[in-house]
Parts: sequence; structure tokens; C-alpha cells
Amino acid sequence: MLTIHADSQGRALAVDGAWIAQAGSLEDLLADRPRARVRRWPGILSPGLVNLHGNELLEEAYHPDPREADELGTEPLTRDALAALAMDDARWGASARRGVQRMLAHGTVAAACGELRNRAVRDAVRRSGLGVVGRLGRPGGTPSLDPYACGLPVMFAEPREPGSAARFAVFDVPDEAALAARGAGTCVATVVEGRLVYRRR
Repeated sequence: MLTIHADSQGRALAVDGAWIAQAGSLEDLLADRPRARVRRWPGILSPGLVNLHGNELLEEAYHPDPREADELGTEPLTRDALAALAMDDARWGASARRGVQRMLAHGTVAAACGELRNRAVRDAVRRSGLGVVGRLGRPGGTPSLDPYACGLPVMFAEPREPGSAARFAVFDVPDEAALAARGAGTCVATVVEGRLVYRRR
């Protein structure tokens, strides 16, 4: 079913399957596609983010299960804290799934990775629909689920144009300057391949 996603600025995208069919004002899209389902979001539509630290966050960090929060906390565990855990394929796969969901909750639609060597992580990423873009070496900065907090220039996915893949996010901020100041934790929705994969409750 064709869906129109609109922000509070009146900008909108018409999504047909995995693709963007039209971009423009909500008024124009409704005139052209009066039977489309409409999702109205607070804030601004934005190209999805690319997290530059895919390997570091998915293969070199453990994302605790909420049931482990009393023991392990809620933040990703790395280095000595990670080494202290008994990790097997099942635990790596579950961690990667949670890590991907936390990326999606920050408006991330792709991760920059070198070769993913852990099969359980690789399979979890593939099944999630999160995009993977190549990289050479380590990017520097500080790995963070919020790309605005990593200390490097923020990278966005492809422009939202008719015929391009429907990969975008919505942030509850008034403009791009506020997004840069407040960060990707303001994400209210993330769309990957036309599917609403994250929605703030």
C-alpha cells in the first residue's frame, strides 16, 4: 500500500514498496495520491544516518539484554568488560540484533563496516535490513550509537528522491541545526526499504 510520510514542516515522501515514488509538499502529494495512507510525524524528515563504527558497535561490543540491566547496565560493553563475558554465537547474534535496533532508534539506516568476521553478527545484520557500506580501516572518533556524538562529520544515506530507496528517518526537532545540537536521540521514526522499522512509543 502506498504510504505518505509527512513532517510538521509540511514536507512529505510517498513510499511505494521499497522505493520513494514522490517527494514534495504534503498538499501536493495528497492531491496526486488521494487514497494513500498518511503518517504524520512531529519534527523533520531527514535522510537516514550512516553510523561509521559498524564493526566497533556490532563485533566489538556487547549490547546487554534488558533482563541483564541490573547486572550489566544498559550501555554497550567493550574491552575488559566484554572480555569478562562468556560469548558464544547465540549471544553474539542476540547482541547484534539489539545493537541494530538501537542504531535504528537513532535514525541510522546503514553502518560503515570492514569485513564482518563474526558469522552470527553478519547474519543478524543481513536479516535486519540495515544497510552496510564499505570502509577502509578504522574511522577514528568515538564509537557511539548516536552518530552526532562520535566526534566525526555526520554521514547521511542517499538523497530522498523519486526512484531512490526508501531509507530515511524523522527527528523531533524544528530544523537541521537543532538536530545537530540535540543529536540523533530525537529520532521518532526510521524507515528502511519502505518498512517502518522503528517508531518511538
